[in-house]
Amino acid sequence: MSKEKSSGMSSVIAALIANMLVAISKFVGFFISGSTAMLNESIHSVVDCANQVLLLVGNKQAGKGQSDLHQFGEARAKYFFSTIVATMLFFGGGVLGVMEAIRSIGHPEHAIGSPWLIIVILIIGTIVEAFSFRVALKEIAELNTDKLPIYQFLKESRHSEILIIFIEDLCAVVGLAIAFIGTLLTIWTGNYLFDAITGLLIGILLMGAACFLAKEFYSLMIGESVTKGDLAAIRQAFGLEEISHVLDIRTVHLGPDEILVAAKIDLVHQFEEQAPVIINQIEDQIRTALPDKKLYIYIEVDEFDPNYQPRD
Repeated sequence: MSKEKSSGMSSVIAALIANMLVAISKFVGFFISGSTAMLNESIHSVVDCANQVLLLVGNKQAGKGQSDLHQFGEARAKYFFSTIVATMLFFGGGVLGVMEAIRSIGHPEHAIGSPWLIIVILIIGTIVEAFSFRVALKEIAELNTDKLPIYQFLKESRHSEILIIFIEDLCAVVGLAIAFIGTLLTIWTGNYLFDAITGLLIGILLMGAACFLAKEFYSLMIGESVTKGDLAAIRQAFGLEEISHVLDIRTVHLGPDEILVAAKIDLVHQFEEQAPVIINQIEDQIRTALPDKKLYIYIEVDEFDPNYQPRD
């Protein structure tokens, strides 16, 4: 489990370092050039830096142990801080960018100074962000043990920090590409409206990313069950001849690596006195099947009723 957690956060640290360097270079470019696209990219990088700081704070908070108030720990703190990143910072950065771009569209005569300096800064920024994006892809490859297509993995992953860093780095690379194209068009045509439109597109990109992330993190905060692969591993542990019926199995992620498993089983009559031993055996098999997870397992023995319906 420690490998999972350290793996999950190394991409956050790499992204923070990359975005700090890129933000400084972009602001220098903006102050020299006055480019709207460069301003939006600067805001984007500052937002990204704040994102990583919040994710690191969330990771520290999630590491707190159990207490009387939080008896299952505070692992979901990661989801809370990720939601703040998605709804406040990501979306806020997008809105600010759109507002600035609209203002510039209303005044298309604004000039851009040192346009080729902007090109150089954008190229350097793309190289740095590409390195951060590569780290994120490496993290995903390590966590994606089922070799799922990347979109499916991101939808099913319970690691919020991986999802947000991937989307953030992807937006950074795409945003830089948009800014690069817009700056070249401005240089070639002398029409500064291209620069304003470029800034607008970058702002819309951030807002779209915010909406996608907010939807995913809402589901995680409410509480998602384990993935299909993990559920299959859990169910397999109940495939003992001593069990006549598995009445119910419920699971929920308390955090990226923490799972609550609750089950109700009916034992074959002659094995009922061995219930504690059988339950321990089931728990051992589940823990063996999911060694990277911290598990809270509660199994109850009950009588099978053909008319039984699990309560919602």
